[in-house]
Parts: sequence; structure tokens; C-alpha cells
Amino acid sequence: MINNPILPGFNPDPSICRVGDDYYIATSTFEWYPGVQIHHSKDLKNWQLVARPLNRADLLDMTGVPDSCGVWAPCLSYSDDKFWLCFTNVQRFDGNFKDTPNFLTTCATIDGEWSSPTYMNSSGFDPSLFHDEDGLKWFLNMVWDHRPDRTFFGGIMMQEYCPKNDKLIGPRKNIFQGTPSDGTEAPHLYKKNGYYYLMTAEGGTGYAHAVTVARSKDIWGPYEVDPEGHPLTAADKPAKGLQRCGHASLVETQEGDFYLPHLCSRPLEGLKRSPLGRETAIQKFTYTEDGWFRMASGGNGPEDQVVMPDLPEFPVPAEMTYDDFSNSTLNPVYQWLRTPYPERFYSLTERAGYLRLKGNQSIGSTFMQALIARRQVDLAYSATTAVEFEPNDFQQMAGLICYYNSQQFHYLYISHDEEIGRYLSVMSCEGEASMALSFPTDFEKIQLPPSGSVTLKVDVNHAEMHFSWSLDQRTWSSLGVTLDASLLSDEAGRGDGANFTGTFVGLCCQDLTGDNTPADFSFFEYRGHDEDQ
Repeated sequence: MINNPILPGFNPDPSICRVGDDYYIATSTFEWYPGVQIHHSKDLKNWQLVARPLNRADLLDMTGVPDSCGVWAPCLSYSDDKFWLCFTNVQRFDGNFKDTPNFLTTCATIDGEWSSPTYMNSSGFDPSLFHDEDGLKWFLNMVWDHRPDRTFFGGIMMQEYCPKNDKLIGPRKNIFQGTPSDGTEAPHLYKKNGYYYLMTAEGGTGYAHAVTVARSKDIWGPYEVDPEGHPLTAADKPAKGLQRCGHASLVETQEGDFYLPHLCSRPLEGLKRSPLGRETAIQKFTYTEDGWFRMASGGNGPEDQVVMPDLPEFPVPAEMTYDDFSNSTLNPVYQWLRTPYPERFYSLTERAGYLRLKGNQSIGSTFMQALIARRQVDLAYSATTAVEFEPNDFQQMAGLICYYNSQQFHYLYISHDEEIGRYLSVMSCEGEASMALSFPTDFEKIQLPPSGSVTLKVDVNHAEMHFSWSLDQRTWSSLGVTLDASLLSDEAGRGDGANFTGTFVGLCCQDLTGDNTPADFSFFEYRGHDEDQ
């Protein structure tokens, strides 16, 4: 059996393709750099991160983009002996308008150097490329309709792409206006038995999210919608297990079976809050006698366990949990925010055996933060680090952070006070539009020795978060406050219509004086607690 989700933690908008015996899924990364996660599997059960292709400035620069913008909904495909990757770099969120430049890049290998991107259009997001049997290639995206009498989601636009001239050519047409569920996005085209099948997501990316399938004998339409409605949705299902199911793509196995990776989330029990963000699950589908793709198990609700395809199981290495920073390159488990120039704020070589973060802009900055973090992939976990940091100004801070975005975080930090010198404290930003900081009531700053290493730890159990610290890694002191971990979720803050990422835990350093005072971290450890799931 395959246990869902297959890609736990922040891994939304899956686009799957098969190349021989190899399966690849690309997922959105939004403001996190490098852009697009690509996982590989041979059995659809065990997945390993193998590439983040948008890893240099000419491919992706998100400096200044708002929270939950950046790379939306990539589409990964394979044709003509190379991989093709479409993506959007969203640069505006608020208001009626969105700025959504779409790009296309290619590479002969999944983990190679991808080509400089070709600009395609800016009419909407969720780009997709369909390789037809006759050799023609078709570019699709949803249309963003900013007019005040519209609902923003204006249907699915299609235009031919010419590889020879590397540009879109010919007429463009809105081929599908969607259903009353609205929010029509995430187009993918497939062809089988003379039909073109258009798969989209609808209902928004919240708890009404759903997969829609329509078909036509002509690629230009008109498209008829499956008469049985959405083939997959968790709307109106019991508020447990996988929720918010939609935004999917389809793959056919070597044996002719069909599987559907899709977006989902796992809200905390009793709360409609999902700190792990939008994850990727998979369902087994079947092609019916009357020519529709539907759940193999019947119905249209998601399953927590799915029968594996008839393929040998192919285990993959476990993700790193302990890092002593002895390598000269950053482990791929980590990401940072927005910038293609991380060498400006971190180094693994300036002090051997340490990750050095050079104090930079504020924790709310959308330009240059010295922050390196990894996904929270467990509902219960612990994370620990040790840091050497000697601030001499209250504007200098460094420590351990649980971060959703610039308006939602809990931060255990070291700083300087004019009266007590170096101290330890905690600050939070709880999703308020003002981005106002909050501090525990009646909490006293903890005075620290003027120098030396301090070990910092966070323990999370579903909605509860506790920070602790030690000077010798043997005797631990709790900060004595319980923080709300559920605030670090899509549904908190601005809500699931405006938040699209997931919680990260990691290391950061700020120096608002501009002196770039460094913090040196000697290790970082993340441990999931399965027994508390």
C-alpha cells in the first residue's frame, strides 16, 4: 500500500510525468529558493528530492515578491528527449490585478543545468504544456480577469507553442469557462481514445477544492464536463484525514494503470488549520467503459491508503535529520527566501564546521533575509541548534525560528540589552495585518553570559509549541510559555485564500545596524515524533 501523503509538508500543486520506469513530480515553492521541487520515484510510493531546477538568477529572481507569491504551479513534461518545465513567477497578490509572467525552460536531464527561460505570456498563472501526438505543442494557462464584475477566474486559455522559433504563435482561445464551482485553474491536457481530456482544479484552494475533468474530440473544444461531477474532492466529507483535495495531474504506469497525485492538507484535529501546508497525496484512478477518469475505489473522496502499482518497491535514502555543517555545500533539505544570491548572507567555509549567517534585513523583509530553514513534515517534532553570537546592539538578533511567512512566526532569539547585556527571549508575529510583534505576557528576558555557545530547542506537538535552552546541552531550561503552533498555517493570518506555503523551522540572523554581525551555528537537528502523529 501507498500511505498518503506521499510528499509530506509544503509540497503543493503536483505535476507528474513518467520517463520509462522513472516517475517525477514537480511542486510549487512560492517565495522559497531555489525554485520548484522535483521528486523521483520508481514505485509511486517512495520519493526522493532530486532537483530544484530554478537555481540561478537568470532562471529565477524573486527579490521583493510578496509572501505566497513567486513560483506557482509548475508543469513538468518530457518529449523530444528532454524535460520541459513551465512556471509562473507571481509578482503581485493584493488587489484586482496580478502580475503573472510565465516561462518555459528545458533540460536533457532532470538534475542538469536548465536552459535560460523563454518568456511565454502574462495573462494568468498555472501554465501547462501539452505535447500532442502529431508533434504540435500547446501552451495553456488560467486567465486572470481583473474586471470588477467578474470572479477573477476567467477560464483556460490555449495557444500553440513553436519550438523552432521558441515562442507562442497563432490564435489564442479560451477553451473552457469552468463549472459553477468557479476558481477554474491548474489546466492539464491528456489524450486517449480520440478524446482530449482537460483536467482543472476548481473551488479555490481551501476546503471546497476539487478536481474537474472535461473532454472533447477537438482540442479547441467545446469541452463537456464529466456528468458525475468532480472525480476527486474532500468537500462535504468528514472533517478528518485528507482535506482540501484538488489541483491534480495524471500519469499512466507501464502496465496501463492510472494514478493521480493531488494537492491536500491535514488539518489539526478540531481545528481547520494545517501547519504542514498543502501536501501531495496520490489516488488510484481507472478509465471507465464510457470514457472517463474516475477513482478506482468508487466515489470521489480521497483515500489515506492506496494500492501500489504492480512495480517492485524501490526504497530511497531517508532525508537528513542531523547536520554538523561539515560539508562545503548546503544540504538540499534547506531552502532560503527569494534571492538567487545566498552567498551574500551565508557561508559554510569562512569557519569550518559551522554555518555562518551574516546578519541582514528584518525577519519581515521580502528582499534579503539571512534565514535558512527546512520544512516541517511531522505534526510532532523537535528541532535543536547551537549558536555562537555576540550582539552589541538591540537591533542585532539570531536564533531558532518557526516560520510560515513574514506575518506568521515564532522566534527564539539572542540579542543585546543596554542594561543586562546579552539575553534570550521569544517574539511572535501572529498574522496581524499590521505585522505587529507580540511577546509573552510578564516574560522576563533571560540574561546570558557575554559570550559562548547557547543551545536552542523547539518542541512541537500538534498545536502546542515550547522553546527551551541550555548552556551545556545537559541541563535544559524551559521558557515556560506555550505558544500556538497552529498560527503557522495556511488558514491562520490572512487565510487559506491568501496563504499558500507551509511551516519551516530553521536558523536566522538579523543586523538592522547594517554591520552584518555574524552568527555561527555548529549543528541543526530535526526529529519527527511518529508516536505523537
